[in-house]
Amino acid sequence: MTTVDEKTRSIFYRFFKYQKERFSFIQNGMLIAAFTFSAASYSRICRGHDTFIPVDIFVIGFITSFIFFFLLRIFDEFKDFEKDSKYQPYRAVPRGLVSLKELAWLATGLIGLQLIINVFFMPVMLIAYTIVMAYMALMTKEFFVKSWLCNHPMAYMVSHMMIMPLIDFYTTGLDWLNSDVSPPSGLIYFLAVTFFNGIIIETGRKIRAPEAEEEGVETYSSIFGAKKATFIWMGVLVVTFCFALKAAHSAGFGWPAFLILFIIKIICVIPAFRFLKTRENRFAKQIELSSGIWTIGMYLTLGGIPMFIFLLLS
Repeated sequence: MTTVDEKTRSIFYRFFKYQKERFSFIQNGMLIAAFTFSAASYSRICRGHDTFIPVDIFVIGFITSFIFFFLLRIFDEFKDFEKDSKYQPYRAVPRGLVSLKELAWLATGLIGLQLIINVFFMPVMLIAYTIVMAYMALMTKEFFVKSWLCNHPMAYMVSHMMIMPLIDFYTTGLDWLNSDVSPPSGLIYFLAVTFFNGIIIETGRKIRAPEAEEEGVETYSSIFGAKKATFIWMGVLVVTFCFALKAAHSAGFGWPAFLILFIIKIICVIPAFRFLKTRENRFAKQIELSSGIWTIGMYLTLGGIPMFIFLLLS
């Protein structure tokens, strides 16, 4: 619980502690940097370039992308406040570390920053930016069908994971939109990979052992059962792997990339099989870890590492 002393600390201290608990700037910053770098790199490689986008464009794109994901966390605090207050009062907002009003002001400032840097430095990206923000706004309203979505968990997940390829539309656009050319032919496969990666991460973090389930906290293992939820996770991983192969082929990558993706996939499914056999929560946590390993490994294979090699050899 938040102590009286903690509540009286400065706003900067409280926001610093909030991000440590709910959205680690360091951890997420590194992942989003790799995500942005790989997406822009994939577009460049598909278009036959072995050089990266200008550094200033990448920095603006990274800042915008980072804020996108942070806004998703902030908006979730508003959506989940009532439920968190009842079932998870130890979380930062219900216990009073920061207030919803303070988060609203922070979100407003961050959106303002996004608009300023995009309007002044790359206004062509405002099209992609507006699409992302419009969809995010619909998400905060649960697409005006909250009751229906809450009763259909798979539809809820699919509708919310569509934000992932939309953000990737922006990050790949740092190359092709800024260059005023048509999107690369492999983009559709890359966006599909991004969509299914979102489902992998979302499903993987909500698989728990029976003894780890919490009252009022919805997980896919509580909705579908631990066995079915795990098979869903593995099935989506296989689908994502297939789209990743198509994306790799579109970029002109050969067998080394296919082999790397296959090895990562095999490594990542091992905890799932162990969890199916034992139902131990340590393996459920490893499924969540594997979701992140697959995602970052896949993105680096499709864009980040090849571009890094090009830059080293240039």
